[in-house]
Amino acid sequence: MDFKKELSLFDLTNIVVGSVIGADIYIASAITAGMLGPFSLVIWVIAGIFATVIALVFAYCSYYVPKVGGPFAYVSEAFDDFYGFLTGWSMWIAELISLPVFAIAFVRYLEYLVPLTSNEEILVKGIFLFSLTAINIIGVKIAGRVNDALTLIKLAPLLLLIGAGIVFLITQPSVFFGNYHPFVPLGVSATGTALVLIFWAYAGFELGSLPAAEVKNPRITIPKAIIMGMSIVAIFYLSTNFIVYGAVNWSDLTKSSTPLILVGGVLLGSAGALIMTVGALFSVSGSDESGMLGTGRLSYAMSVDGLFPRLFSSLHPKYGTPYIGLVVQGTIAFILSIYSPITGLISFAVFNLAFSFLLTCLALVVLTRDSEKQLPGQNILPWIGVMICLYLLYSTSFFDKIVGTVIILAGVMIYIFFSPKQDIHHLKEMFLSEEAIFVRVMAKRELFLGNFMLLVYRWYLWIAQRISPERGK
Repeated sequence: MDFKKELSLFDLTNIVVGSVIGADIYIASAITAGMLGPFSLVIWVIAGIFATVIALVFAYCSYYVPKVGGPFAYVSEAFDDFYGFLTGWSMWIAELISLPVFAIAFVRYLEYLVPLTSNEEILVKGIFLFSLTAINIIGVKIAGRVNDALTLIKLAPLLLLIGAGIVFLITQPSVFFGNYHPFVPLGVSATGTALVLIFWAYAGFELGSLPAAEVKNPRITIPKAIIMGMSIVAIFYLSTNFIVYGAVNWSDLTKSSTPLILVGGVLLGSAGALIMTVGALFSVSGSDESGMLGTGRLSYAMSVDGLFPRLFSSLHPKYGTPYIGLVVQGTIAFILSIYSPITGLISFAVFNLAFSFLLTCLALVVLTRDSEKQLPGQNILPWIGVMICLYLLYSTSFFDKIVGTVIILAGVMIYIFFSPKQDIHHLKEMFLSEEAIFVRVMAKRELFLGNFMLLVYRWYLWIAQRISPERGK
């Protein structure tokens, strides 16, 4: 299959922005209010800078390894399959750990509409996760128009919140800025922990690094797209949080598990709270759907390479999706959603992300060592990235460090056991080819709850045909 190598700066910037902004803002917008108060805004800026540096490292890696994609491939090229596996293993753990976060958030926002008992919460989490698992197994394709509409549903409530917040700032400036006083009410001792939690909201930029051969003038376009995309994300995040902390006092935010509903109610009354609830439910569901697909494909790639249980590369005979991997990760996510706190899940996910990012930064050092190509900052960026990753690892909890290290060591044992297995060459080529990467990344932009919407439409037609044959025609 031939593709025109015409991805412009606008195209790539759009991909970066779409890969990062999702449900995270509904979850992390005020999660650090009890740690730092309004000073959290400063941490959002720092986390954005950190994420941009790591994103540039990914972009440069994709330039030097244009035939394959992802940190697993970059590190394997720079070192060998062992370190590549550890990178893919830690990223798979991080993405797997993120899945129950959205299930927990979904229940929290749903409870604004429907009060739930503890058993009902567990039931909803199960329905939420296994429904999305089934949708990803079916893997129905959708039209771009459906995705555009659903993306609007995702972003419109946040844009409305920002607009209403600006009006509130103009009409009641004393109240708005009064909520910022004092700016540092709790000191800065929790800066590291807060940075870990906020950095998670910026994760996803790694999905925006396309093979450089698909981009026009990649030496200039890729760095520019990364910087512009991450700048747009940072502005969007900072605008939302600026309104959040101005509309509601930080002490009130700490008491709410659904901060944007609280802010929406203050700015727009009960209608605003309802709008933010609906927006959160759509955004959280869409993010988890995309996350499930990405996590399943990552375990599939490692299985195809002979470095993971063969079952994970088993494709559904009808739908052609890695259904066993999807079922396994859905089950694990369900169990974690019942027994794990949301902040602990995010922190542990960042520990594993930071480890995989660390190996990716070191890979760029090796990839550029003997290269005659000179991308801007390619000699200093990976070392800055190494320091950022080490700081993130240091800032996670003691539990994260101990359990994370144990899981990484468990990955070593898995590699030792599975690495002698025969490589499934034709599947590996199909999955890791440049064209396949291009198709997957572009298709990912059309995934937002689209499978679910098309299935609902088909179920409607089926029911309509049974009730009234004439209407269903």
